[in-house]
Amino acid sequence: MLGGTYFVIAILVLAVIFLMKAIKVVPQGYVYTVERFGRYTHSLMPGLGVITPFIDRIGAKVNVMETVLDVPSQEVITRDNAMVTVDGVVFYQVLDAAKASYEVANLKVAVLNLIMTNVRTVMGGMDLDELLSQRDSINARLLNVVDEATHPWGLKVTRIEIKDIAPPRDIIDSMARQMKAEREKRANILEAEGFRQAAILAAEGKKQAAILEAEGRREAAYRDAEARERQAEAEAKATQVVSDAIAGGNVQALNYFVATKYVEALRDIAKAPNQKLVLMPLEAASVIGAIGGIGELAREAFNGGGTPGSGGTAPARRPSGTVPPVSRGD
Repeated sequence: MLGGTYFVIAILVLAVIFLMKAIKVVPQGYVYTVERFGRYTHSLMPGLGVITPFIDRIGAKVNVMETVLDVPSQEVITRDNAMVTVDGVVFYQVLDAAKASYEVANLKVAVLNLIMTNVRTVMGGMDLDELLSQRDSINARLLNVVDEATHPWGLKVTRIEIKDIAPPRDIIDSMARQMKAEREKRANILEAEGFRQAAILAAEGKKQAAILEAEGRREAAYRDAEARERQAEAEAKATQVVSDAIAGGNVQALNYFVATKYVEALRDIAKAPNQKLVLMPLEAASVIGAIGGIGELAREAFNGGGTPGSGGTAPARRPSGTVPPVSRGD
């Protein structure tokens, strides 16, 4: 009876051990590989899995979640012989647990070395200015190369980012001076362009002013010519009227015409601003006689006697060269 009890207990213990060896619980985000006598047979997905105890065993517990791996800093010599320090980060995910476990040893070290060598290859074939300005292009080229190289390992490289590119201190100082010189150059160009535009606008303004002034002079000259033409027409008409009067026997019209010219000449001489004493090389009595002729002509006109034979009384004419008496008010 006691031996039978021990046998049952031993069977139960073996059953528990058998179940513990046969049942495997795989957490989410992991895949377990199963080996039978050291050879890969299949993989266990997340959840409850069953294997053959004492024959099968768990080979590798592979993390299939996306993994972030820091790329350590390294020095890279560019195509123009500038040495820079570069570091980065890579994101990858295991798609095939069997390949990631059995196609490569030490997966993380292999990925790191692959990325570091390709960083030197890609960035070493570029100039320093290209490295600093084309970081997106560098990331894309590295991603294509590394993803293709890790495909046989069952990996998918999702992203590669270059975090920092640090040139030497002397190159940084040279770049700062170059940037300052470039900005000063642009400032000088903009200032010169401003002066140029200002000069062009000033020249355009002077041109428009000259055009307007010329147009004004042309209009004034046209108006002056028109006025002179009207004046000449008036003088010609007056001369014609005087000539017709003289031809008709009226000598007083000639006296009127000559006296008018004398008076206009005297007015012009009197209006001169720099004349204080006027010496007239003419006979004043003749001018006065001419004025007397104007008076006689006016009286004949007012009395209705246009000619001496018209019945009107003509005033007595003074001899030439005599001055009429002037009445004094005192």
